[in-house]
Amino acid sequence: MTRAERAARIAEVLAALYPETPIPLDHRDPYTLLIAVLLSAQCTDARVNLITPALFARAATPEAMMLVPVEEIRSIIRPCGLSPRKSQAISDLSRILVEKHGGAVPQSFEELEALPGVGHKTASVVMAQAFGVPAFPVDTHIHRLAQRWKLTSGKSVEQTEADLKKLFPSKDWNQLHLRIIFYGREHCPARGCQGSTCGLCRELFPDRVKPVKTRK
Repeated sequence: MTRAERAARIAEVLAALYPETPIPLDHRDPYTLLIAVLLSAQCTDARVNLITPALFARAATPEAMMLVPVEEIRSIIRPCGLSPRKSQAISDLSRILVEKHGGAVPQSFEELEALPGVGHKTASVVMAQAFGVPAFPVDTHIHRLAQRWKLTSGKSVEQTEADLKKLFPSKDWNQLHLRIIFYGREHCPARGCQGSTCGLCRELFPDRVKPVKTRK
């Protein structure tokens, strides 16, 4: 099976498994999504969803957030990890949104990536999930599975993103990146599958499946 054939089969299986692709991070609008994605760095979506209600109850707009002391933001988001850096970034980007963008989240990769604490992956998630712009955010699940499924030979997330964008039509990117994440979490975890146990891996790479040893 060629790489393109594997990609087509993966897309087919994942679309059947996950016809709906709800956004994993709870949010109200592009701003709260941006903050939630920023908090999700090196933190699970589930934990972020436990923390953001208290944060957004305190301030759910950039105008309100820029007035909250950084230490107060830090105390709320501490369970998400990296709280000193994240709290400062939340405060600073909120001020920039107010002063430079009229309180709105910009709808371009360049302007998003210019904000404190916002890298390419975060910008891609916001562009895809808040504004519907085709993007293929690559997180650890996607990077790992793309390598496991031999969709990329890249060692970096940048190369993985470029390879996946070549394999799949842009109209599918926004749903497909979520489907891969869902599949990785539920069926093909880093240690639980090792590329030979889950249904897709067994189908795509039957040679990896080790024969079951029977006792004589």
